[in-house]
Amino acid sequence: MGQRVATPAPPGHVPPGAEERSARATVVAWRRYRQTCELQLRLTPPAPGPVCNRTFDLYACWGDAVPNSTATVPCPWYLPWYHRVQGGVVARRCGHDARWVTDDSGRTWQDNSQCEDLAEIQPLERQVWLLEQFRLLYTVGYSLSLVALLVALLLLLLLRRLRCTRNLIHANLFASFALRAGAILTRDALLPHGHGHPLQLLGRQAGPACRVAQSVAQYCVGANYAWATAEGLFLLRLLLAASPARGCLPGYLLLGWGVPVLFVVPWVVLRHLYDNEGCWERNDKVAVWWLIRCPILVAVAVNFVVFVRILRILVAKVRARQVARGDTRLRLARSTLTLIPLLGVHEVIFALAGEAEAGGGSLRLARLCLHLLLTSAQGLVVSVLYCFTNKEVQAELRRGWQRCRFGVAGVAPRDPPRRGQRAAVESGC
Repeated sequence: MGQRVATPAPPGHVPPGAEERSARATVVAWRRYRQTCELQLRLTPPAPGPVCNRTFDLYACWGDAVPNSTATVPCPWYLPWYHRVQGGVVARRCGHDARWVTDDSGRTWQDNSQCEDLAEIQPLERQVWLLEQFRLLYTVGYSLSLVALLVALLLLLLLRRLRCTRNLIHANLFASFALRAGAILTRDALLPHGHGHPLQLLGRQAGPACRVAQSVAQYCVGANYAWATAEGLFLLRLLLAASPARGCLPGYLLLGWGVPVLFVVPWVVLRHLYDNEGCWERNDKVAVWWLIRCPILVAVAVNFVVFVRILRILVAKVRARQVARGDTRLRLARSTLTLIPLLGVHEVIFALAGEAEAGGGSLRLARLCLHLLLTSAQGLVVSVLYCFTNKEVQAELRRGWQRCRFGVAGVAPRDPPRRGQRAAVESGC
């Protein structure tokens, strides 16, 4: 015998109409449905005797149900296709032990078939699957970058002869990349995710640990952009000055690690006060989102200007040496390709595209995939270009290997570096 369970009525009127909702409007409607359901469940007096407990399962609102019955509720009105399934119901079974019946996987059995619109569900499920593949893609990219960056950072800190301002700035940039990768991987591990109905994924509850991880991730991302700016400004200063800049490291430390605090802390406060939903992964409050987005766009713009300025200086220097035209092009191409990942110049393309393609379908997904791939692998590329293939690092590693080998053999290494070479390596700047 079926039992009809009360469901929260939409406040004011029954949405939606004939027109489709956007994804953001669906989330807003789902939150209203959830709030109304939770209020109704609190106000409804308890039923006498043993019953299957009332609950909101992130999809539909269930009241108390008597044992050995099938409970049904109308299709949730927040569904974008509700106008096509408003006569349907969602069903659950209440067992003889006053517990909701579960399936073989241990999940509560539920029949949503009357509330599904295959024309809408299938594209939604395909998009959720694609986003899961993108997540796997950048997880691999960030994991490889994290390993490479930690090794590179260890080398720069252990090789004492390489400790100069330039390499210390490199080390801080590597540290910012590593922190960014680690923070994003940690945040994703704490983010609620999994399989199921795409709209049920909207409601997976996030705890305080997830929001803390999200805040730390935002700080690490901001610090990474700030250190890329510091790296570009330092390189530009080296090219413009006749001698290496000394005593400027504290200023770059303040820029790289201090400036992000100025916009991340206000963002955390505003999110907690005005948009404290989920794991703070969505940006429904545009003003709050721009508080953290604007400094990043400024950093991208500054890095691009520095990049263009450095290229102009390099062109002038190469032409002044009167080398062959083919060599000129080769040197400039090499310099350009090594500067792009260091300064994050590729971000300019995605910053210009912005959110203009938010409804662009396949084009937007392709842009998102490319952006995630380049961003997650950026740390790996930078560590390879500026540490593992760096001639200074390679020379120090060879020298250390020779010392270790001859030390074990009990003899002194032959052909020690000449005085001028040793001085050049020790200065490192």
